[in-house]
Amino acid sequence: MGALVAPALFAVLLWWAATGLVLILQHRPRRTHPRSMVAASLVLVGALWAIGASADDTTETGAYWAFTAAVAVWGWQEMSYYMGFVSGPKPAACAPSVRGFDRFLAALATSLWHEFAILLGGLAILCLTWGQDNRVALWTYGLLVLANASARLNLFLGVRNLHAEFLPAHLGYLACYLNRRLMNPLFPVSVSLGTAATVLLARAALAPEAAPDGMVGLTLVATLAALATLEHWFLMLPLPSAALWNWSLPGRAPVAADTPEAHRAPGE
Repeated sequence: MGALVAPALFAVLLWWAATGLVLILQHRPRRTHPRSMVAASLVLVGALWAIGASADDTTETGAYWAFTAAVAVWGWQEMSYYMGFVSGPKPAACAPSVRGFDRFLAALATSLWHEFAILLGGLAILCLTWGQDNRVALWTYGLLVLANASARLNLFLGVRNLHAEFLPAHLGYLACYLNRRLMNPLFPVSVSLGTAATVLLARAALAPEAAPDGMVGLTLVATLAALATLEHWFLMLPLPSAALWNWSLPGRAPVAADTPEAHRAPGE
């Protein structure tokens, strides 16, 4: 059990620090975003190289490298979207009269190119790890994709805590696609599947036949699954969860989902 502490702690610290770093960069003045994206793209190239180089490395070190590199690839996806470089064909607020499936399509239009970029990132990692023994990067990226999709659908359907303060000012229009509700039908399914995935991965890591490298990789991914499930609970529980990243947020009032400002497209 003690051998699992180090990879679990590493995963928690990387999750917290990486999230905070992306928040810091996306809330900086717009003139800094191109430089940030150039730097992030260089990191992306290095991360993809690390995934390929560690694909046949079945040591504990290989598991750490693969996990970290996959998180870096995901960080590029988040930055490119929230900085507005890879968004969708219609990155604008929805009309108040739009409801139901039409509203979902409008929301999808704000991020369609981002969704394609996520898919391409996953295909790149799949190709780099195809037929290799170290699949930690693929597991990590796949988990991040599923958790992100689930969280965004929950925000669309309605949650207690919208965390609109995480949105940079230039993406305030996205708040019109968020709904505040005490519960939605998808949330119990999301947290149940997240909990089940965490338990199954943790059991596999604790299995007597698990090799040291496999134990580390499974622990890293299991911890990430637990954190993803916790983030879902943050959307519903009446807790000041955003305080975890207060250090990375600028001192400005959040854009509330029900304010006129939240429904304006850029330039309006």
